[in-house]
Amino acid sequence: MSEHVVVGSGQVGAHLARKLLERGHEVTVVTRSGSGPAGARKVAADVADKAKLTEITRGADVLYNCVNPKYHRWLTDWPPMAESFLAAAEATGAVLVILGNLYPYGPVAGPMTEDLPLASDTPKARVRARIWEDALAAHRAGRIRTTEVRGSDYFGPGATDQSYLGDRFLVPLRAGRTIRLPWPADVPHSWTYLPDVADAMIVAGGDERAWGRPWHVPTAEPLTFRQVGERMAVILGSPAPRLAQLPWPLVRVAGLVSPMIGELPHIRYQFTAPYVLDSSAFQDTFGVAPTPIDQALKVTLDG
Repeated sequence: MSEHVVVGSGQVGAHLARKLLERGHEVTVVTRSGSGPAGARKVAADVADKAKLTEITRGADVLYNCVNPKYHRWLTDWPPMAESFLAAAEATGAVLVILGNLYPYGPVAGPMTEDLPLASDTPKARVRARIWEDALAAHRAGRIRTTEVRGSDYFGPGATDQSYLGDRFLVPLRAGRTIRLPWPADVPHSWTYLPDVADAMIVAGGDERAWGRPWHVPTAEPLTFRQVGERMAVILGSPAPRLAQLPWPLVRVAGLVSPMIGELPHIRYQFTAPYVLDSSAFQDTFGVAPTPIDQALKVTLDG
């Protein structure tokens, strides 16, 4: 049994904390509100408070960064929190496992692998890239031990309303109504299953082979929105769903009043061309495969 500090109890942090508890570990969950699953020690704290996060992390084997500020607040919220994680990891010796994403790669041709440069020059992508670059520099200097785990768009039980395969997709699917999308319905896209993200973070935190580099979460073969809907319909025993793309000018207008929708132009490239994650490095190194897609879709529907 070892001691783990999970910062954030959202769609990944909640799965991670529960899985660690199921394996018999001591788990502390840190959030602003003091929430977390039963069985965990729950602490309310400001993650940007270096001294407080260091105090909470003392004695821990692994520190997990699962926080996720609102997308339109990345530029202001991420830097002080990232500095706090580095300070806590350096002061306590806990392995720092960072939940990353694919934004820093920017538009790419072909499947994404971990050796791609973090080439995007958009401000929000650069903020995310800087988190990993600073952590890696500290690792190489011998100040901390760290790794970053990156997945594509999440789906599964506990997915937030920001998930494209969450309620905005599932509610009309179940009701037999047309599913309206801001993106084309027939472009291949990688979807990463939330329990697989948590499993990958646990592996990365406990295996020294993972430290000092990023990893892609084991992710099934890409599917279009239409293919996902058709597979879900088979599971439900219902007709294939109807999908319709919202006119892009309408999406842009909606973005004038909604900060989240207003950010969609920055990620449009991820849905208008194939967006494929290659997770073979993690799978081959650690012998971990993604959850079979139809099994994952069934659990998502059951949830």
